[in-house]
Amino acid sequence: MDLTGRNFLTLKDFSPDEITYMLDLAADLKEKKKKGIPVDIHRGKNIALIFEKTSTRTRCAFEVAAHDLGICTTYLAEGSQIGKKESIKDTARVLGRMFEGIEYRGFEQTIVEDLAKYSGVVVWNGLTNEYHPTQMLADMLTIREHFGKLKGLKLVYYGDARYNIGNSLCIVCSKLGLNLTLCAPEKYFPDKKLIDECQLWLKESGGSITLESDISKATKDADILYTDVWVSMGEPDEVWAERIADLKGYQVNMDVLKLAKPSAIFMHDLPSFHDLNTKIGKEIHDKFGLDAMEVTDEVFESKHSVVFEEAENRMHTIKAVIAATLGNNF
Repeated sequence: MDLTGRNFLTLKDFSPDEITYMLDLAADLKEKKKKGIPVDIHRGKNIALIFEKTSTRTRCAFEVAAHDLGICTTYLAEGSQIGKKESIKDTARVLGRMFEGIEYRGFEQTIVEDLAKYSGVVVWNGLTNEYHPTQMLADMLTIREHFGKLKGLKLVYYGDARYNIGNSLCIVCSKLGLNLTLCAPEKYFPDKKLIDECQLWLKESGGSITLESDISKATKDADILYTDVWVSMGEPDEVWAERIADLKGYQVNMDVLKLAKPSAIFMHDLPSFHDLNTKIGKEIHDKFGLDAMEVTDEVFESKHSVVFEEAENRMHTIKAVIAATLGNNF
């Protein structure tokens, strides 16, 4: 399958077969890395990594993946002019003349779309407010590794489902035939337009999307329990207070885990406020009296947790995306 020159902005743009191809390629690249087999098929190429939001997994995954493929990376953060002294359009046209690809992690989806529109080179979405497609590939690879399949599995997502993780889970589960339940108060459900858009994919894949506010009903027979932080860094205290009040009943703890299948796995895109043993975590504890937020430490550290396998798979799946879109020369 040839994905050369394709931008990777949202999984809406890829068919189920194309998504599966990238998962298969990631699995192959992962096996090659474990065996020490070189895959530097893009030696001599250069890519720019734009980070308007900080990152551990996305940055490291892109850099290691690129280096394994023989690609040099240039990291752009506070020191770049993007969106400050220079427009996105102008930045795109400059970078497009120097690099074979551009990764963007930041804010509005329109920014990554403008980079793709004006740069003339391949652009990858490392995260926007609306979508997180590289995370979805890592999630699906991790699930497939544990269950040997994707179609027909029940995935329950707990918490605020209005933004990139909730939106992207709707898309990928619809295309690959998983049964997704979004468990939250109604005000935190995804936009109805997106749910409507997913209906055609659901008909073709046999999957489903269920919106459920009752945590017991949502979790019954779950294969995968998935959550994310409730609040983004930089949001004001009143937002934190509101989200915590609304979502504290949707914490993934051992009582919730027991409602799922015994074979269920726990997933999180990280970072996680599972023990609040960080500077920010201690501030959360002092302000709101919490010992954990979206998931308890007991669940996070349990045998059901696959969060670090999931984190590792960010690198293998991102490598597959880069390799395929720059030209898979295996």
